[in-house]
Amino acid sequence: MTTTRRSVDVDDLVERARQADARAVARLISLVENDSPLLRDIAAALVPFTGNAQVVGLTGSPGVGKSTTTSAVVTALRVDGQRVGVLAVDPSSPFSGGALLGDRVRMQDHATDDGVFIRSMASRGHLGGLSAAVPQALRVLDAAGCDVILIETVGVGQAEVEIASLADTTVVLLAPGMGDGIQAAKAGILEIADLFVVNKADRDGADQVARDLRYMQSLGGRHSEAGAWRPPIVKTVAARAEGIDDVLAALAKHRDWLDSSGEFSRRRQERAAAEIEAIAVGEVRQRFAQVHGSAALSASAKRVVAGELDPYKAADELVASL
Repeated sequence: MTTTRRSVDVDDLVERARQADARAVARLISLVENDSPLLRDIAAALVPFTGNAQVVGLTGSPGVGKSTTTSAVVTALRVDGQRVGVLAVDPSSPFSGGALLGDRVRMQDHATDDGVFIRSMASRGHLGGLSAAVPQALRVLDAAGCDVILIETVGVGQAEVEIASLADTTVVLLAPGMGDGIQAAKAGILEIADLFVVNKADRDGADQVARDLRYMQSLGGRHSEAGAWRPPIVKTVAARAEGIDDVLAALAKHRDWLDSSGEFSRRRQERAAAEIEAIAVGEVRQRFAQVHGSAALSASAKRVVAGELDPYKAADELVASL
């Protein structure tokens, strides 16, 4: 049955979410994730209550300890009295389309804490290690009063740079014993980092990973420009919560730099522009879906084959007809 305005009171859901009602927050995120017909109403209702949360992205190759680190950071933030939201983006089940790993299973320590909201979201084949619904899910958690929102990405390697366009601060995790981790990551992952975390630092090779990172930074890039932020390197053993306070200190320092440099406003404007563009492209794509197999497309194809029309002109005519 199609969800209608009569069956879901968006204003009531948003008001309950603002009161930190976990069921209302979950319902809103589900509507967002399922591309509900009410999505526009939800977005409009959320707008006045967003823009306050600090958004932190955590990314890195599989096995570096993203979920363990995320859980440890949540614990430290709660000790500091902050409300925390977590969006853990998992690979999709090829059968149901749902989240395959279920990161909430690895964060059971926070299951009974009403100051923490954790949601696993399926990537559903979306490239970049995220879900297409993440931007709106962020707004839901922001409106629900979260001081900090952590986004943990799938962990798919070099393609996972999209997180930088959504997060105020991007944390890249690495760990010793992961083979040629620096070589595998340097094409994109290292460039997006605002903070490097070398996890599992009690293992042999952690110092070498840190040295490799410092060497990569010395080669230049956007972080070497005058006045630019130079990502610090923090060593942690997340399983024992060692070094997590240093991570929080680095996050706070980066937030201060974002505010003082004007970068915070610039990044958020870029994020909004990218989201608007994505929505517009999605609308155009939906309209083009109606063209596939249509009589107009078939007629244009016949004219191209007959040499009466070139394919670019045919495409222009189709675009103009939308």
